[in-house]
Amino acid sequence: MKTMNKALLGLAVQAALLSAPLMAQEQSNKKENASLEKIEVTAQKRTQSIQEVPISIAALSGEKLQAIFSAGDDVQALANRIPGLYAESSNGRVAPRFYIRGLGNSDFDLAASQPVSIIMDDVVMENVILKSFPLFDVQRVEVIRGPQGSLFGRNTTAGIVKFDTVKPGQSFDAFVKAAGGTYGTLNFEGAVGNAINDEWSFRLSGLSQNRDDWIANDFNGEEDAMGGYHENAGRLQLLYETTDFSALLNLHTRDLDGTASIFRANGVSTGSNDLNSSYDRDRVSYDKGDNNFQKYRSHGASLKLEKGFDGFSLTSITAYETADGRGKADVDGGVAGVGPGFIPFDAVTEDQLNDLKQFTQELRIASEDTQGYDWQFGAFFFDSSFGVTSIDGLFGSTTVYHDNYTWAVFGQGSYDLSDKLSLTGGLRYTYDEKDFSVGAQNVGGACLFLDFNGDGITECQIQNYEDLNVDDGQLSWELALNYNLSNSTSLFSRLASGFRAQTIQGRNVAFEGAPTIADAETITSFEVGMKSDLLDNTLRLNVALFYYEIDDIQISAIGGEAQGNSLLNADSGVGKGFEIDLEYLATDNLTLTAGYGYSDTELQDDTQTVAPCGSGQCTVLDPMVNGQALIDGNPFPQSPKQIINFTARYAVPMGNDGEFFVFTDWAFQGETNLFLYDAVEFRTKDNFEGGLRIGYENFSHDFTVALFGRNITDEDNIKGAVDFNNNTVFVNEPRIVGVEFKMNFY
Repeated sequence: MKTMNKALLGLAVQAALLSAPLMAQEQSNKKENASLEKIEVTAQKRTQSIQEVPISIAALSGEKLQAIFSAGDDVQALANRIPGLYAESSNGRVAPRFYIRGLGNSDFDLAASQPVSIIMDDVVMENVILKSFPLFDVQRVEVIRGPQGSLFGRNTTAGIVKFDTVKPGQSFDAFVKAAGGTYGTLNFEGAVGNAINDEWSFRLSGLSQNRDDWIANDFNGEEDAMGGYHENAGRLQLLYETTDFSALLNLHTRDLDGTASIFRANGVSTGSNDLNSSYDRDRVSYDKGDNNFQKYRSHGASLKLEKGFDGFSLTSITAYETADGRGKADVDGGVAGVGPGFIPFDAVTEDQLNDLKQFTQELRIASEDTQGYDWQFGAFFFDSSFGVTSIDGLFGSTTVYHDNYTWAVFGQGSYDLSDKLSLTGGLRYTYDEKDFSVGAQNVGGACLFLDFNGDGITECQIQNYEDLNVDDGQLSWELALNYNLSNSTSLFSRLASGFRAQTIQGRNVAFEGAPTIADAETITSFEVGMKSDLLDNTLRLNVALFYYEIDDIQISAIGGEAQGNSLLNADSGVGKGFEIDLEYLATDNLTLTAGYGYSDTELQDDTQTVAPCGSGQCTVLDPMVNGQALIDGNPFPQSPKQIINFTARYAVPMGNDGEFFVFTDWAFQGETNLFLYDAVEFRTKDNFEGGLRIGYENFSHDFTVALFGRNITDEDNIKGAVDFNNNTVFVNEPRIVGVEFKMNFY
């Protein structure tokens, strides 16, 4: 059955990619005014057509975006839905890890640094918990590929995922949406906005996502023990606007009570990367972890001020974010000595984020209404602090503290060299400083009764680690050319640099290890591409080819025999590939989109080694040096070599004021290594998922009712693994089928 599903997916994607020339013959069936909608983005901190920006960008909005989240999925649902974009997490609905063009960071700690920056309503969300804020009332998602060190700064070596929500306006606008599905899935979303007077307006948005527990725990006989979640979030925006001044206040909050990732012991057998007979999506056997709970809260506020002057504007964005919470997990995925499979010892971990505070301030001045040139320059300030407490069943409780201080100055300008050719250049200098200290260590640990290493030491070894301080200043830049080949086609080239700031990782302190530091990594990237609107604006075809090199690439050595989480610098990393984004209005009734992303990544360091699986149950394919795996030549971890996506929407008019529609979306993920080292068991391949919506839309009363299905073929896809104890894996969400109703009010 799976083979047939994959074959059908492959045929569908190929048909989409080849459909443009074949369906050109159907142009006579279209209305004269039928064309694709113009997409506007803010990738360069000003509103522009996506076709005019000399950067590889993809955007999601409207029905395609809504369909992805119809079953109440979190932000990870964006994975593989845009060529070059991937996301995963071993922390459930919090702490997502993003990857663009193969570049990301597989570190699972709450203090992890990532090379993909998340921007929500013009505010950077640096901590991994902030990155997981739920998506609702979203106007547009932009994926800006490649380093963005000029306008956005450090920690953007891979790119940016930018979320923009719907803003207040002077006209009444509201909607309600409700969905119910299998596994007790109940989701509600709504928003209302209107004018208060001629100058003030508001928008209030809310979300409630709920799923019942559905996974049984065979160890204690408890049915429906875990797997569910209850998440509520809200946003209030107030806008004051006059002819030349606006002030936008954004208040938002989130409360999550759910289940962390479900770890499944020995889900794959030695010598295989296929799920084996011990795997059962609906059942686990846990003696620890308190049913893998997680509870997180976050609150934030931002104030955006814009003032217009003669020929330029001044923008100030001030933001403050807070978060805290905790989660616990039976990390070994079973019961020691019982199973499933060989589990040498029990492993349970609780992680707590304590009192996260993030303050950001941006000031920028930008040209307005200029002809033939645009410019902007500004300054940015960032300050954050938080604590991370790790509680292990043997070592006890350890708390470490992180502080990060950053400032930057930047500028960018664009100039029309001719009617067809424009030049864009940008510079940014960033200073970054980090402090690290250790609080309480190994409090309440049981290790004083044990002898872990057989060396006669029978108590926890408390170390007096000195406080750490690291700092660095870097200049990043970009240079881009855009050439209008015709009114409908442009060519672009871009040379850009960026850097990810130095990082301190202190998780090893909880296991009697020293904290580790990775120096800053720097990237140089080159890309060329084409953007085109063809066939009377019914076919949009965007293509980009890229090549990048990273010096001193930061890598995270996770797991192994030492159960570690250590930062390292490899000499370099290289990535190359391309992306194709296609949208085609085949007829008045049929719209197709397709995307293909290819990323070939390689670590280059002929001496760098890491510890392979600590369980001894994996088949390492790398050369071994003193028991360590040599990773030279390996792909980046969690870097899909291929990403393919496809959507189709077909509608049939019903009466004078409605239509019946069918919408389907599919995503395919090619071969992906889960760790720095290469092992048979920890390499996934040919993962895919599909979605389907069948419904009726009424235009006169502006409502939609639809049946939906996510992961409609109920694929069991491995998303990640834990290697220190056994061949533990975790998988994707199950098939969810339900009904959804949405109504708009104007």
